[in-house]
Amino acid sequence: MKRREFIGLLGGAAAWPLVALAQEPMPVVGFLNSGSYAGYAPFVAAFIQGLDEAGYVDGQNVKIEYRWAEGQYDRIPDMVDDLVRRRVAVLAPNTPVVHAALSAAGNIPVVFFTGDDPVASGLVASLNRPGGNATGVTSLFGGLAAKQIGLMRELLPAATLVGFLVNPGNPITERNVRDAIDAAEKLDQKVEIVAARSEAEIDNAFDTLRGMGASALLVQPDAVLINKRIVALAARDALPVMYQTRELVSAGGLMSYGSSLADMYRQMGIYAGKVLKGANPAELPVLQPTRFELVINLKTANVLGLKVPDKLISLADEVIE
Repeated sequence: MKRREFIGLLGGAAAWPLVALAQEPMPVVGFLNSGSYAGYAPFVAAFIQGLDEAGYVDGQNVKIEYRWAEGQYDRIPDMVDDLVRRRVAVLAPNTPVVHAALSAAGNIPVVFFTGDDPVASGLVASLNRPGGNATGVTSLFGGLAAKQIGLMRELLPAATLVGFLVNPGNPITERNVRDAIDAAEKLDQKVEIVAARSEAEIDNAFDTLRGMGASALLVQPDAVLINKRIVALAARDALPVMYQTRELVSAGGLMSYGSSLADMYRQMGIYAGKVLKGANPAELPVLQPTRFELVINLKTANVLGLKVPDKLISLADEVIE
């Protein structure tokens, strides 16, 4: 073989890995949620921001595949199976989807968001060392109903009946209901549970609340119930409502108390990026909120004819005027 031909072959061989690298498909993150994009758009944006902070830009060096159950929980197994068959690099489910994702994931890492206690619910062995193929973020939503009952009592000390809107299909519902009832009993406050699994059922729930003569409403944190339809119905019925997500207060709701859902989805995106880089989920501690925020919309309070006590205003992290 001539020397020039031999050098040419060497040059071509050196280029092969570069060509293969350029043609290698981008890793895929499977984002699974029991709600809809319409309700979760700000949290999707936060998740994307977290991935970006970890060095991954959607469409450039990572691809996100979204699956939305839109409140129809019977869709969840097929959503999970579809992404597992596609051999995505990471699964990113929320509370109602996470157990199905873990059961089907095999060796696919799972970075979850849950409103439940991930140890008590069996997602991880411990918060500091999850020990399995999953880690993520917990909002501790399950324990906030009692605090919300107390805040609503501060605002409406004469309220005769407070409704609590829940999604029976959510795994944290039983604990939420128990906490709310226990807290209400201590304050001698009557609470009635109303249920909604879909947007259509939200309308029915408000019909039920009107029939009950409810003085106020608490809303469970749930993908179906993070819904601006509730804000509109509350305005129609002049019903004071307490949420757990500030986004609904910014949209015209009265008051919220809880951790920042957007920040937790950003942290979830950061963790997904770390796993894509090779981090072991078993060694990534489950993240918990470090603070909870009270947000009050005084404009809405004025429309409802409510005088917000100075004590609540002083406690608020943000007051919308």
